[in-house]
Amino acid sequence: MKVVSAEALATTLSALPGEPRVVCSGSMAAPGAGLEVVDGALERYTLHALNAAPGLPEREGVTLETCFVGGGQRRRPGLRYVPCRLSLVPLLFSSTLPPDVVLVHVAPPRDGMVSLGVETNIMPAVVEACRARGGLVVAAINPRMPYTFGDSQIPVEHIDLALEIDEPLTTPGEVPPLDEAGQVIGERIAARIGDGATLQTGIGAIPDAVLSRLGDRRGMRVWTEMFSDGVLALDRLGALDESEPIVSSFCFGSTELYEWLDGNERVRMLRTERTNDPGLIAQQPAMVSINSALEVDLFGQANASRIDARIHSGFGGQTDFIVGALHSKGGQSLIGLRSWHPKADVSTVVPLLDEPVTSFQQTAIVTEQGVAELLGRSEREQAAALIEQAAHPRVREELWDEARELGLA
Repeated sequence: MKVVSAEALATTLSALPGEPRVVCSGSMAAPGAGLEVVDGALERYTLHALNAAPGLPEREGVTLETCFVGGGQRRRPGLRYVPCRLSLVPLLFSSTLPPDVVLVHVAPPRDGMVSLGVETNIMPAVVEACRARGGLVVAAINPRMPYTFGDSQIPVEHIDLALEIDEPLTTPGEVPPLDEAGQVIGERIAARIGDGATLQTGIGAIPDAVLSRLGDRRGMRVWTEMFSDGVLALDRLGALDESEPIVSSFCFGSTELYEWLDGNERVRMLRTERTNDPGLIAQQPAMVSINSALEVDLFGQANASRIDARIHSGFGGQTDFIVGALHSKGGQSLIGLRSWHPKADVSTVVPLLDEPVTSFQQTAIVTEQGVAELLGRSEREQAAALIEQAAHPRVREELWDEARELGLA
């Protein structure tokens, strides 16, 4: 690994032929200073980042590409969205999406290894694919990045060039208080989770509401795609099994969370192919997969990806964890959402999805109205449960009419 100046890195990058594909750390871990150098050195290039936050270059000559759309890519003209289950995304970099340059955001070296810190995810596979084809691996070394263990550790000899940066990591900021509907959904989901369960939750108000109600549980485990401060709170309350590692692929949270992560050997940051492998997920005891959706229909199908036919996010890991949880002994897959969308002023339970399906065959759909049990029920029983237990009362009569038209009543 050779530490270079921004000017020297720019000179190396500017010599690359054609329109290279640059893959950088995504989610909330894109290295801003590193991206500035890349963008200044390359006139035209493709920038691939998974679930990227705002702050990506916006100019002619830059093509954004992703397999999961984040806030910094949503509604961007010319966005190249590649649909793929998250567990399979790493395979694409050795086939259809070969990287020419990799820009990883890492913690300073320890014992000959740098660490990907809060964003392991697809990046180990990207580094391997880039090195295999003779591409350029660049590290932005940031002293504020926590040093995490597991697949996040990369030998320094696998890094070609390194740029020293110093910039704060992104944090969620002040989170608005959860409304009554969200609180009720959190309570209903938490009531289904017992001692010794394994948790997969994402970030957001409803997952936080669930975790905040599990402090009196004991012997719990975490095997998840990502986590935030709610897991830290459970750990401090003694709810987690201290003999088991906290397994994740990336995380996003407060400065306090990042400080707790730094050098914490209980946390194992694994590559996406492992965290999201349905077979490995199925091996976790009483696996509880908690996800959300934009809408669900009377067949139990969920749309969590598109709004008005335009991509909003993507498959992500939802399908991976649903399959894994359903095959876990004592496992369950839950979708939590409000029965009424406050901004769009529409029901989130619809007769039949107009958008492509993200997932299906959940254990149950949970709203503030109740819990619709789906798994093992006939299609008519599922539809009845969704109408009477999950849908808002304002639309139940209409949904029954549609159910009869669809042969579900």
